[in-house]
Amino acid sequence: MITKEYIITASQGLHARPATTLIRLTKNFKSSISLKKADKTIKLNSMLNLLSLGIKGGDKVSVIIDGEDEISVVIALDEFFKDQLKDL
Repeated sequence: MITKEYIITASQGLHARPATTLIRLTKNFKSSISLKKADKTIKLNSMLNLLSLGIKGGDKVSVIIDGEDEISVVIALDEFFKDQLKDL
């Protein structure tokens, strides 16, 4: 299991467009992927789950990855949160 923290760099936070991109990205992997904000944790398999967290720019989130392709998931999520998110 790998847990990684990110600070949301997009000023608009995780609204519908980046949330859709993130959900599509995570569906490419076999690992179980969850997202945690404060005391609420959701599985990253549903747009409604993700939007229910109300993630805004500057918020800190943790991603929890558990499965056989954890390293690949971390690499993809690093690219998403550090490079792609600010452009969506």
